[in-house]
Amino acid sequence: MAHGSRDPRHAATVHALTRRVRALRPGLRVETAFLDFDGPTVDQAVASLYLSGVRDVVALPLLLTRAFHAKSDIPAVLAGAASHLPDLSVRIADVLGPSPLLLANLERRLWEAGLTPADRATTGVVLAAAGSSDPEAIAVIAETAREWRHTGWCAVRPAFASAALPRTEDAVRALRAEGVRRIAVAPYVIAPGRLPDRIAAGAAAAGADVVAAALGPSPELARLLLRRYEAAAPATHRAPAESSLAGV
Repeated sequence: MAHGSRDPRHAATVHALTRRVRALRPGLRVETAFLDFDGPTVDQAVASLYLSGVRDVVALPLLLTRAFHAKSDIPAVLAGAASHLPDLSVRIADVLGPSPLLLANLERRLWEAGLTPADRATTGVVLAAAGSSDPEAIAVIAETAREWRHTGWCAVRPAFASAALPRTEDAVRALRAEGVRRIAVAPYVIAPGRLPDRIAAGAAAAGADVVAAALGPSPELARLLLRRYEAAAPATHRAPAESSLAGV
């Protein structure tokens, strides 16, 4: 279940991620649904599954933190979608973050942008998230930055594209003022769109040396979705090895 966006790159990324998950677990039914802007909607996806005979659905939120969408939107939308479908069981998996697989995904994008593992000790990183007004979500981003710092980067600072401070450009400038020689911005977002573009613009305005791409339809993200599925799925649906995803 993705949020959806007016930017077509968002839906394209989500569908590519869905295809990668299917490839990891052949034979498991994997569908995509969107809360807004794109289709199919959650109602449409759940109804389609039900009409095809599905009675157990695991909903996987494509969310990095437990903020408003995870706590309120998604449970309400799923409850509404299932309310008129007898005998349908809908389980909601946990959000994606935090996870070591997300840190591995972030580093993959930094290497693709031109850094190498040897650059850790001389590079400060701005972990640039979309932002939230939920204190729990902001605290998780801050803790993720602290954990990532312990892997050898000279500094890791959180930043936000909206709803919270500091902004990406302010975090870049703060690191520069502290004497950090090389600064990389790592967008902690799943797909391109308006807020990731704002992150990139802030990084450019502040003179960041490296700007990575969004997490995207990566192997790490696909494996993480499957792990979340395994934790939420009925025991009879679980795979003995690398996890899986079913339903929406």
